[in-house]
Amino acid sequence: MFEFVRKHTKVMMFLMFLMIIPAFVLVGVDGFKSIKAGGDAVAKVGSQSITQGEWESAHKTDVDRLRATVPNMDAKMLDSPEARYVTLERMVRDRVLSEAVSDANLITSDARLARELQLSPTIASMRRPDGTIDIERYRQFAASQGLSTDGFEARVRSQLSQRQVEAGLVSTAFSPTALVDLSLNAFYERREVQLARFSTTDYTAKINPSDAEIEAYYVANPGLFQAPESAIIEYVVLDLDAVKKLISLNEQDVKTYYEQNVARLSGKEERRASHILISATKDSPGDDRSKARERALALLAQVRKAPETFADVARKNSQDAGSAPKGGDLEYFGRGSMVKPFEDAAFGLKKGDISDLVESDYGFHIIKVTDIKASKQRSFEELLPLIEVDLKTQQAQRKFAETAEIFTNGVYEQSDSLKPVAERLKLEVKTVSDLKRQVAPGVKGVLANPKFLAAVFSADSLEKKRNTEAIEVAANQLAAARVTQYSAARTRPLAEVRSNVRDRLVAVQAAEMAKKEGVEKLASWKVTAPNNLPASVVLSRDAAQSVPAQVLDAVLMADASSLPAWVGVDLGLQGYTVARVTKVMPRNAPVPATGDQERKQYAQWVANAESQAYYKMLNARFKVEIKAPRPTGTELGRQGIPE
Repeated sequence: MFEFVRKHTKVMMFLMFLMIIPAFVLVGVDGFKSIKAGGDAVAKVGSQSITQGEWESAHKTDVDRLRATVPNMDAKMLDSPEARYVTLERMVRDRVLSEAVSDANLITSDARLARELQLSPTIASMRRPDGTIDIERYRQFAASQGLSTDGFEARVRSQLSQRQVEAGLVSTAFSPTALVDLSLNAFYERREVQLARFSTTDYTAKINPSDAEIEAYYVANPGLFQAPESAIIEYVVLDLDAVKKLISLNEQDVKTYYEQNVARLSGKEERRASHILISATKDSPGDDRSKARERALALLAQVRKAPETFADVARKNSQDAGSAPKGGDLEYFGRGSMVKPFEDAAFGLKKGDISDLVESDYGFHIIKVTDIKASKQRSFEELLPLIEVDLKTQQAQRKFAETAEIFTNGVYEQSDSLKPVAERLKLEVKTVSDLKRQVAPGVKGVLANPKFLAAVFSADSLEKKRNTEAIEVAANQLAAARVTQYSAARTRPLAEVRSNVRDRLVAVQAAEMAKKEGVEKLASWKVTAPNNLPASVVLSRDAAQSVPAQVLDAVLMADASSLPAWVGVDLGLQGYTVARVTKVMPRNAPVPATGDQERKQYAQWVANAESQAYYKMLNARFKVEIKAPRPTGTELGRQGIPE
């Protein structure tokens, strides 16, 4: 069937065209969008479902936000099943808290929203010297998160409402000092102990397994001696750099770009100025603006008479809270940074000049230019490399979608080789030997992308040696591969791994011997303690002294009601340890600063525990169900969500 489709592509496209057009007439474009956005439910919160499509969209948004924040983050961490599941858990938590908000009729007022935005350091960084928000930067910030400004504010409002759900519980978490100190003293309790170690390495010389034992161990544990599946592949990558190589620049276009952008590329002129602001908004009553003007005129006369006093006058009289303490200094700024009347006046002055009274929507300004950084026009030859990079980048971005379609169709239509599409788009066909299904340590880029590896090791790719489909491995980056040779997972022959089998067997038998002697000594010493045990050491959770965690836990959990207390700890292939607890001592008194920090940390633990318990109760109330399977072999932040 698939061979027929490949050989009769045009016929099939015509047939599909005839089928799709009536479908659009019946259901419309929006109908198709809703179908595509749906999919099976992966989780439910009450009567609301979270679909596969919503999950994919939310994860893509999370990934884009993280990549924008941390550009060097390893892409495979973001595309892993574990990261995707964390997104789903976050979505479920948001839905649960939204249900709780609705159930409790909680709202966030406009005033509360405005106060939250004012306190945000990110929003504060967008303020102009006159205190207003740079709306264009604000829009760009919202757009970087895939939202309009209204959408961003709606999300903040929702988060504030959700925060109210737990705020009452967390803020009232109670940790009495006596209880905190009792708990911390018990947690950091010290114990004097003698440790007798039975290390595996002390017994290896006594073991010499026979050939029959080696063979029996090999047969009983084939999984330990497997060679994982691997493949030799060819692959090609299409990205913006590859598209740039296809672009030839027109000489006239380059010169025109220089003429239009020489000022920008050479660097803008910047000015440093100080100002005195007497506030009077455009909505102020006429009398108030008149009084403000009179006061500003008086100050202007004062600084014109004694220019050297400008900074002192600004400190005492300017109503711009941001610049007044600095003598009115606004530091360097270019065109477009200030409101237009202010900018026009500042860029019309010479260094040291003091302006006339400048009126803006914020009041009346007196401006003094303190320094000028003039821009120096750079020559065409000097800017040529930068112009070529700019133009090729712009054209590559516009051309990428078209080239990506050629790439996608090429790897599909000529599925038995990557060379035709590589030659057409001037791409390099790369070869990789011994590629594994699991990402190898230290590997980055395309070969570490889970989607790419999944396509390479798919049944169609392995059995028919066809090109994979074009895989989006990163923003503006596609890759396709073809398996040229495949080796299935296999158990290595005994002759190949004999030394490895023997070493493992010796380690196992030595560990068994160490444990046997340790158990025997423990039973004997409980009756009659020897005089030659090692010297005592003092152990605690904040002074483990390089003791294995299993031993430390066993020592601190041993019943100390009757001393000495004996415990034995099996350390597996590391051996066995016998511990004799001889003394229990209180913790060392912490320094005051450390003690205060520990109490705060303990109170935080209590608050978090109560929050988790409350969230678990909400899960039950709103009947949370996650249908997507949890990735195996991982520890995720479960946040009390039942499977």
